[in-house]
Formats: sequence, structure tokens, C-alpha cells
Amino acid sequence: MKKLLVTLLVAATTLNLVACGSSNKGGETSEGGTNETTGNDAKVELTVQVEEGWVPYYEQVKETVVGKYPNADIKFITTGSFDHLDVLDASDPTNPDVADVFALPADRLYGLANNNALASIDAETMAANVGGFKDFKGGLGGNFNVDGEYLAFPYNIETLIGYVNVANAEAAGIDFSKPIEITSVKADQILTTVHDCWFGVAFANSANLELLGHNDAGELYSDATKEWSELTEDQQKLFTALYDYWKLHDTNKTDLWDKEAAGGYIEEQFKTGGTDVVKIDGPWATTGVKDLVGDASNLEIIPLTNVTVNGKPLTHWKGGWGLGVNARVEEDADKMAVAQAFIEEIVNPANAQELFKYTGKILENVEPSAYEGIDELEKKVIDATYAGYEQAENRPLFTEWGSVWDSWQNALLSWSSTQPKDAEAAYNEVKASFEAMMSSF
Repeated sequence: MKKLLVTLLVAATTLNLVACGSSNKGGETSEGGTNETTGNDAKVELTVQVEEGWVPYYEQVKETVVGKYPNADIKFITTGSFDHLDVLDASDPTNPDVADVFALPADRLYGLANNNALASIDAETMAANVGGFKDFKGGLGGNFNVDGEYLAFPYNIETLIGYVNVANAEAAGIDFSKPIEITSVKADQILTTVHDCWFGVAFANSANLELLGHNDAGELYSDATKEWSELTEDQQKLFTALYDYWKLHDTNKTDLWDKEAAGGYIEEQFKTGGTDVVKIDGPWATTGVKDLVGDASNLEIIPLTNVTVNGKPLTHWKGGWGLGVNARVEEDADKMAVAQAFIEEIVNPANAQELFKYTGKILENVEPSAYEGIDELEKKVIDATYAGYEQAENRPLFTEWGSVWDSWQNALLSWSSTQPKDAEAAYNEVKASFEAMMSSF
């Protein structure tokens, strides 16, 4: 599918050269560069998307790759990963502001695939070169396979973890060495934006509530369109817990149910002396969370599964990112070789600690022991991520799931205006939102 795009680009370029009366002398390529030699000595220009904090690590990677490909000219496009993807979505792979190699979250893969934005890569050979994968096809690697083609290579695993303010826990009398039950503590002692589906999905997973999936016939369905009486006992108890959680914050006029102000409210309450004992976030938040509590000695890390609701552990997704190659590169074998080599070196198991230091990325293809000797707090974050990831659910990776985000958030945020009288009424707001979503497919 991508070769069609590249073929069209080459055809368009060829026509342009003919129209201008140009000849292809001196080994000039269709992109205007020179490629007089092949293999490791080929002249290749490659651009790589890199976030600002990642640059020191990527410079190390670049040095290693250029050592193997001495005529490779590798330049960085320094920009946020999501900002870069937004540029790609708003234009096309030929845009020079879109890098040849870039990071992408797994849930963006299908949209990029539909837009023919990614080159097919030899991921299984790359995995063998990199090493360490226990089950490449059955793990994160398989998530990047679309219709038999690998369109990205596993970058990192991620799932939510729990950050504990030790002083706040001691003041509240909460023992975080064992699972903490949300319904048994005050509603301001474990603060999370459950109305944001990124966090809300962990609650849904605890009660096996399928927000959007495929049945045995391959048809889309959602448990959130069932009548209250059709929900399982666990699912009813979940919405009772969510309702009670909302009700306390609504009564006390906190900012937790304010989409814009909730983040600031949680951060303020997580500071030492605040009400929040556990802050649910990802491993990428470590530095910012440490700053909130003042010192690493006042911070403990727990797997997300150590937080329960109605006795059921919160479980997030087996989330992850990949590294992809721009579709425009696919027909250039020399550039593809350098691109794939750069990706392999980014996720080289020997670089695991450096990678985490600069990017917060945790590799799938290493054991936790690979991080021995790293900063103590960072090691706790890594261990908690691995522990939570083991029990996490597989992330739904299909285009329609994108509609769930707003459907969930709008429904839960509506409680503040509709003021449901009980959990069933609160659930019916969710049901109405998801019925509307399902009718749009």
C-alpha cells in the first residue's frame, strides 16, 4: 500500500524532471541527493525526529550509526512526538518537516497506516539483530503488524503506576505496603481524573467493562450500552464507586471534575501536607512528581495493581510506542538500511539505562536486572512498570476506539450539570453517550 504512494511520488518526480529537460547525471537521486555508491559507504541523508530532552542520547546513537555508515548525514528535527505527528496528519509524508524516522504511540498506528504514511520494515530481522525479545510477534512487536507488514518497531513499554507521598500516607494512616482500597479511604486521598478515559480505563478494566470491542462475529459492541440491570454485579459496583467518588467532590466543590483545573488540583494536594496519598501517573512523570514531594526519600512507587476498587485491582493497558520510517524512504534501500540501523541502536539493550535517563523509555527486550545500578528511585519506577505491565490488559488498537475518549469523558463530566440522584442515574448518562457513539459507526 505504501509502495503505491512511493511509486506515485517517483512518477511525479520523473515527469517533473522530463518537463524541465533534466538528466540524471552524476548519480543524482529523485530526491536531489547523491547516491554514487551503495551499501555502508552510500551517501545518505536521514532526518530523525527527537524531543529536546532526548537529544544527548540520540547524539550517542548517531555517533555509533555514523561509525557503521560513514557517509550518512543524519540530522535531527527537534520537536515533540505528538506535535510531529500532527504535522504529518495535516500534510503528507513528502513534507520535509516530517522526519524520516520518528516515534509514534501504538494507538496512532492504524491512522498512519490508513494514510500510507509508514514504510514497511524488516522488523523480525531487526528484532534478531537487537536481541532480548521473548515473544516478538506476541508482544509489542505484533501490535505494529498491519495486514502482514510491520510498520513500526517496538520502542518502549508503558503502563500507569502509583506514586505515594510517604508523609501524606503516614499522616492519613494509610499502609501502602499492601493494596489500598479506593472505597475505604477518603475520596480526596487517591486523586485521579477518572473522567479522563486514559485513567478511567483502569477502572473499567477492574470490572471487565468493555468500552468498545469486537464480538465473535467481528462486530463492534460496548458493554456501556447495556441496561443497568444487564450489567454484572462488579460493573454496577464500579459505577456506584465512581458515583460516590464524584458526589463527594461535587459536594465539597473541589476542582477534580473540572477538566481544565483538575491537574493543578491534584498536584497541589499531592504536595506534602495535602490530602492526596497516591498519584496515579506514568513512569514519564517521575521527575515532576519528585519535585512535588520535595525529595526522593519522601516518594514510594507501587504498581497500579496495588490500588483496588471493590477489591478488584486497577489494571491499565500494555501500552507502548514504536519507531517508524517515513513511507517516502521505502524505495531507497540505502536510506532504509541507515534508518533501520538507527532504530536498532536506539533500542539496543546495552543502552537501556542511558535510554531511560534521557527519555524515560523502558525497553520490552531487557530484564529488570538491566537497570541495576541506576538511580534508586528510577529503579523503583521501572520495577513497578514491569510489574503492572505483566498484569495489564492488551490495548485495543483499531480506529473506532478513538471515539471512546470523548464519549467517556463527556458522560462523566456531565454529572456535575445533570446531578444524577444515584449510581444508576449516573450510569444512564454514560449509556446515552455510548449509544450515540455506537450509532455513528
